[in-house]
Amino acid sequence: MRMLQRLPIAVLALYVASSPAAETPYPTRPIRVIIPTAPGGGSDAMVRMLGQKFTDAWGQQVVVDHRVGAGQTIGINLTAQATADGYTMAVVNPSHAISATLMPKLPYDPLRDLATVTVLATQPYALTVSNSVPAHSVKEFIALAKAKPRELNMASSGNGSASHLGGEMFMSMAGIQMTHVPYKGTGGAMPDLGAGRAHFYVNPMLAMIAQIKAGRIRLLAVTSPKRVASMPDVPTVAESGVPGYEATSWYMILLPIKTPPAIVAKIHDQTLQALKSPDIIEVLAKGGSEPVGSSQKEATDFLKVEIDRWGKVIRQAMVTVQ
Repeated sequence: MRMLQRLPIAVLALYVASSPAAETPYPTRPIRVIIPTAPGGGSDAMVRMLGQKFTDAWGQQVVVDHRVGAGQTIGINLTAQATADGYTMAVVNPSHAISATLMPKLPYDPLRDLATVTVLATQPYALTVSNSVPAHSVKEFIALAKAKPRELNMASSGNGSASHLGGEMFMSMAGIQMTHVPYKGTGGAMPDLGAGRAHFYVNPMLAMIAQIKAGRIRLLAVTSPKRVASMPDVPTVAESGVPGYEATSWYMILLPIKTPPAIVAKIHDQTLQALKSPDIIEVLAKGGSEPVGSSQKEATDFLKVEIDRWGKVIRQAMVTVQ
């Protein structure tokens, strides 16, 4: 204390201002979570579960803001340009990594302009078909598609989306051809798949599980390297006639790159605590998902690997967007 009393007033003020007790409280107002996909998808379900945990812990409302378009880049760019105070964040999926290759003129850099907070969860994609399709296994579907080249419609959640690339990879590895029909997210594709206007759809399990359980669409396989514990009777694509096929979906929190480290750490720690909640674990497990809760460095390294992996798929399939 005597040492503090001898310090010049300006230095003492700086000391007090930089002390933990003087840090600006967070959060003190509602938090906006941007979802760059249409309502009804897996990101929507993930954010609403997580948002409730944030509200319970911090007493502040979490506002879900769907900003759709341009392969999810509109919503992500809004996040990158937002005030770096922790009150705007985004929850993204593999399309964030895909855009790094698919869209060379992005208005932001996925690694330099956005801070990765944590990977929330990973999950397989569900390889599904319409109930009108006379195929009850991957092998039967491949045989049908080979007999009817380009006659079957492959739905996707949009040009260049992970569901589009997952479908392209399946066609390439299975040696079949379908007609690609892009929709505006899961909510756009699902009615046509249920009605039989679309025949095939690869999409995150969390977004599909309700329709599968209701019997509105048919699940043929999961895209993970091994079977899902909650669905032990559902085979993987790899064991069903397409060896080597693997695709995994994920959800990740992003913040503007200049967000103060203390706020990033608080969001990170609260997220990890939320992911340990029995109710979230139960919901994720039913959809074949597993909570992750990685460190910031692990999340960044993971994103770099995903950018490289999906880049290879894009180049091999020669996928382009207008």
